[in-house]
This record gives sequence, C-alpha cells and structure tokens, in this order.
Amino acid sequence: MIKKLVNILFGRSGQTGTGVTQKPDASTADKRQTGLPEEKNRRSRRSAEKSREAPRNKSNAHTTNESRHELPAALRKLDLRNVRVVAREDHNISRRDISPNALKVLYRLNEAGFQAFLVGGGVRDLLLGGHPKDFDISTDATPEDVREVFRNSRIIGRRFKIAHVRFGQEIIEVTTFRAHHEIETEVEEGESRRHIRDLDSAHSSTGMILRDNVYGSINDDAVRRDFTVNALYYTANGFWLLDFVDGLSDIEHRLIRMIGDPETRYKEDPVRILRAIRLAAKLDFTIHKDTEAPIARLATLLESISPARLFDETVKLFTGGQAEATFELLRRYKVADYLFKPTLRCLGDKNSNDSRLVQLALQNTDKRLADGKSVTPAFLYAALLWPAMQARLREEFPDRVAPLSAMQDAATDTIVEQLRYTAIPKRFTAVMREIWELQWRMQPHSRKQVESVIAHPRFRAAYDFLLLREESGEQLGNAGDWWTRFQLGDRAAQEVMIEGLSAVKAPRKRRRKPKSSSASRVEPASE
Repeated sequence: MIKKLVNILFGRSGQTGTGVTQKPDASTADKRQTGLPEEKNRRSRRSAEKSREAPRNKSNAHTTNESRHELPAALRKLDLRNVRVVAREDHNISRRDISPNALKVLYRLNEAGFQAFLVGGGVRDLLLGGHPKDFDISTDATPEDVREVFRNSRIIGRRFKIAHVRFGQEIIEVTTFRAHHEIETEVEEGESRRHIRDLDSAHSSTGMILRDNVYGSINDDAVRRDFTVNALYYTANGFWLLDFVDGLSDIEHRLIRMIGDPETRYKEDPVRILRAIRLAAKLDFTIHKDTEAPIARLATLLESISPARLFDETVKLFTGGQAEATFELLRRYKVADYLFKPTLRCLGDKNSNDSRLVQLALQNTDKRLADGKSVTPAFLYAALLWPAMQARLREEFPDRVAPLSAMQDAATDTIVEQLRYTAIPKRFTAVMREIWELQWRMQPHSRKQVESVIAHPRFRAAYDFLLLREESGEQLGNAGDWWTRFQLGDRAAQEVMIEGLSAVKAPRKRRRKPKSSSASRVEPASE
C-alpha cells in the first residue's frame, strides 16, 4: 500500500517530484531552512543528491528551464527554489474529490488576480485517498479583498483574521498568507489585553501568539504552518502540487513532524499539542521524536487556553473517528489531565466499571461515525463525566442508592468542576442532565412511569446509555433487557409487561398520625 502511494505521489520514475525542483544556491537554502530542524536539512540534501544521481527518464523528467516554462505564468512568479513541484500526472488528487464550492473560490480568486491554493488537511487527506469534509484555502488576498470578491463571505477573528465564504450549509475557510514577525508588543501574564485589539502582532511573555495578522508570501506561509503534512499546496491553475517543507516524504513515512523548533511552536500556540495527538490518532501516524519530546513537559501550557476553545478542540479530538485511540494518547502524554481531570481521578483501575464505561462510550462513538451516523458531544460528555458524578454519590451514600435529588446536586457539582477545563455549552449540559436523570427513572415500577419515560425526547439516548452501563458491569436489575423487550413488543405484549409491574408493587406504608402537642392542651394562665 505504501509503495503504491509512493508511486502515485512521486511518479513512476522513482525521482522526487517531476524534475521541476531546482537546486538552490547556498544563501537561498540557508534562508529557506531557517527554523527547520537540522535533521530535515540533512534529509532534504540527501533527497536532492539522490534526485541528481538518479537516471533521467525523458518521458516524465525535464530540464529546469523547460519545466519552468510549463508552469502557468502565476506560478512562475513564485520563488520555487528548494520547492518540490509535482505535476498533475504525478499525484493522485482529482477535482472530482474536491468540493465544487472550494473550486469555485479558487477559480474566482484567480480570476480576480490573486494567488489561491487548496492547503492543509484537505490536501493531505486527498493524497491519502480519503474524502475530506472541510477544504481550506490560502491566498495572497487579504480578508478585506476576499470580502470584496465574495458577497457571501464575512471576516471573523481578532487573533487570526480569516474569511468564511458560505455556500448554504458549507463554509470554505480562506486565510491570507502569514509571515514571521518579531515581537512588537509583549503582554505579561494577567495584564489587560485591551491595548492590543487593533494591533497586527502581539505575543504573551510566555511566547504565545496573541495577534497574528502580518501577511507575507506563500514561502513565508509554508514555514508558518504547524506540521509538514499540512503544508502542501494544490492549485487549480494547472493542478500542480507544491511541497515547501518535505511534507510528501513525511506522508510516505507516516510521520507527524513539527515545522521549526517544536518547543517554540508549542509555546506560540499550545493547542498544537492537541493537534499533534489528533493527527497521530486519526491518520495512524507516528509523532516524530523531536515533535513528541516536549509534549508532556509543555502540556501545562494548555491552562492558558480558554475553556471555550478547549471544548471546541476536544470535540474535534473525539469526532474524527478515532476517539478511543485519541483518549489513550492523551493519557500517555499526560495531556488528559488538563482536559478531563474529574474523570481521570476515577479511572485508576483499567478493569473497573468506570474505566470500562468510558472505553465503551469511545468505541460506540467510533462505530457510529464509521456507520455514517451522527454523534453529539452531550452523550460523550455524559459518559466521560458519569464516573465523577457517581464518585460523589458513593461518598454520600455508600450503602444505598442515592435519591434523585442527590443525583441532581451531584450532577451540578460535577459539571461546574468540568467547566474549569472545558466550557461545555448549556445546550449540551442540559441534555447531559436529562440523560442522567432518566437513568433513575428507567427502573420500571408503574404504568405512569413507563409512559412518561418512553415519551421523553431523550429516551433513546438514555436507553443507549443504560445499555452501556450494563455492558460495563453495573448491576441494574436487567433494566436494559426490560426496556429492549418493551420496545420490540407489540401493544398487547407491552400491556402484559406493564401489568406485571403492578403485581410486584412495594407494600404501602402506613401513615402515622402526628402526635398532638401537650402545650396546645394547656389552658392559658390567668393574669
């Protein structure tokens, strides 16, 4: 499979690229490789040497000048020294697999006189034979330029301004080429950030980028991206593929490699830690040792990221189809402590019911996505936080089942604690509460209770959750089996099951008369 992919990516001749890659002079090479790992420099030199030594195949390799003339005029204006340029016949990306709306944006920006490229995960996944859901575009047009070209667009963001071009439910994200910039304004921890609102460049004292709206060339943009596999550019103008940082080689070797110094790049944006883990799990790639080394040590930087942004990132972590593998990597690299601390306190024993429940919930999420079904963060968070909520109840009621009112209080405390890590929106916490409360009501006792539960809008989610609890090892008196048979039965069978509940009603408690107060029978003393 890998050998086939290599042939598709790099051509039948086995040469890197198509002969378009040029040999840079020393000064240019040094400038282009600034900030890249030394190992990457050595690999690039070795790759170039092999390419020069390999015999030329006249059918698909040309001289540098001839290749330059084959490029469209817009590409010939770019600085493509030390860049691997792959022609249409030597890569497997087809327009049929690209969103028509993304192509529309590429073509219209080109027609307006701008450079525009498909970039990032969309290009990576197309090369790997996948079907990307999102397509991002990088251009030399500013957000304001994009807004003028597309009336159906809007500019979002302060820290990193981008343009969203909307086509119905689909949004094409368009970013302007970013450039490296020196620190113009440094903000100390705890200092107000009001004064940087209108600045294009600002950093925190720890190195995190607070404003990143300094624009540059495509060459600048490539080395500003996070990982090499995300720094591949595809143009609809001739359908060429541009590789500035050896990303094609890392795809071939299934590596996640940070562009530049990993520690510096993690400090610029700690969320890159989560992205490295997400990509490794999603693609089944290995994180390069240099990229991996600082992760556990720098995971504490995630505390500086807003809980709202971390919630968005955790949703991406668990809805990519590899939730179980992702959670294992988060725990291995000590990153989960900064996302799910309440849950991790309860997962010490891998064979416990709590650990098994979380594992089953993650597996269920992966299976639903593989089957083309939807998943909701509410159900996933309900499963992740159930052990923490149960732990609170066991402390207060060690020998008996807690009443519903106690569960509601424990649910509130658990959610409030989790909000310190990830800001779960209220629309999801409300659903979580309903799923949890229905667990108490799904112990069938009476007709009224059964009819109330089965008509509840969250019944299906609560029923699935009940089955997960039973499968994890919780003893629930076969409640899950009862509800399964009830749903499968016809009306007559359901009536028999409900009548069976009436036959085992608990004995009615006798009400005691309140004792009359002796003080009420005492005559008032005369004055």
